[in-house]
Amino acid sequence: MNSPVLTEFTGRSGQILERLNKLYPSLIDLSLNRLKRLLNDLENPERHLPPTIHVAGTNGKGSTCSFLRAIGEKAGWNVHVSTSPHLINVTERFRISGHLIDEAELSDTLSYIEKVNNQQPITVFEVLTAATFCLFAKYPADLAIIEVGLGGRFDATNVIYPIASTITSISMDHEAFLGNSLVKIAREKSGIIKKSIPVITYNQSPEVLNILQEEAQAKNAPLFIQGKNWTIEKQRDYLVYNDSKGTLQLPLPSLMGFHQVNNAGLAIATLRATQLAVPEYAWQGIAEAQWPARLQRLQGTLTRYITPETELWLDGGHNADAGQILARFIKSKWQDRPLHLIVGMKNNKDSSAFLAPLIPLCTSIQAVIEPDQHMAMSIDNIIQASKNHAISGGTIKNALIHLQQTEKKPYRVLICGSLYLAGSVLRQDGWKPV
Repeated sequence: MNSPVLTEFTGRSGQILERLNKLYPSLIDLSLNRLKRLLNDLENPERHLPPTIHVAGTNGKGSTCSFLRAIGEKAGWNVHVSTSPHLINVTERFRISGHLIDEAELSDTLSYIEKVNNQQPITVFEVLTAATFCLFAKYPADLAIIEVGLGGRFDATNVIYPIASTITSISMDHEAFLGNSLVKIAREKSGIIKKSIPVITYNQSPEVLNILQEEAQAKNAPLFIQGKNWTIEKQRDYLVYNDSKGTLQLPLPSLMGFHQVNNAGLAIATLRATQLAVPEYAWQGIAEAQWPARLQRLQGTLTRYITPETELWLDGGHNADAGQILARFIKSKWQDRPLHLIVGMKNNKDSSAFLAPLIPLCTSIQAVIEPDQHMAMSIDNIIQASKNHAISGGTIKNALIHLQQTEKKPYRVLICGSLYLAGSVLRQDGWKPV
């Protein structure tokens, strides 16, 4: 079970990945034997990684990785990070010592892996995972952070032996792959737990916590749960974190939303559960984390299609839990002016569950599809899922122009519903990954 991969690739790396994708588009491996065979042929780079933190969950994986990275880099460490999916360019998936991988080096690495694989069955995500291990083993670092692609137990990344296993919030998503209940999904996510390796998680729902506790106990893995073993709270204009090692007073996280307080706390709890020596000042790094398409304000090319007083925002949230999180944020922070939603979704998502908490909070909803939006849900289906509250907006540009021409007061626009849509929006806005 591997993470979805954006179909738009560029450069020589893209040509290699497109070739592999056409040869082996939908192989499912519930044993990881195929990847292990390839890694063995590559002389097992996954056994030569820097100290590694493995991050799984439904929502919050990328943000938690960004906080882990920010703390590590604030400490002066060399930090490698692997995340997925990419938004614009496949190089976004590979950060080596603070810098995105160079396209030429990535293409050389992929070409070498393709040659070693020798036309045996393999998927794009498995090749990208192998590339992560090859690159991370090649360059020494103080810390590596690896995000699970999809699920956990049979995810291609789950061949590593980390120093900590971090599990973010678990909710309903990817049911076709992971199961149609929280218990089944939690069991898949808990598959990253390793023998005697600390596990750090949120205060999850009882059925999820039961699964995590069972798995941790079976593996003799220490389990650190928010609310029981660690806490983090917002007090006025700062955060207070507390665990058995003491109390930290911290700045507010740079990423917006109440949920980012928990993500920051999860990153701190993870590092404090390891044997890594984190300097006291490094915890301030949570105020410097960056992660695109998570309540990100857009200020590039697309602002030509809004009035001067208008705010344009982007969020990649796309499931029921993300809809609830966005709704909570809107209720508390965005009641000062009309809010207009522009929504585009992936065709296998529960758009009704995502939209339900947002509908009462919006002045209007426009359903859109971008020409380059992978696996896009039809506009008609989005409108139906909204119980006809939404209207057709066509494309992002058309939807923005419509609001520019019809809304007279200062207003706010939130584009949301899909990371694939977010990638298209960022490309149009002129955003460049750094």
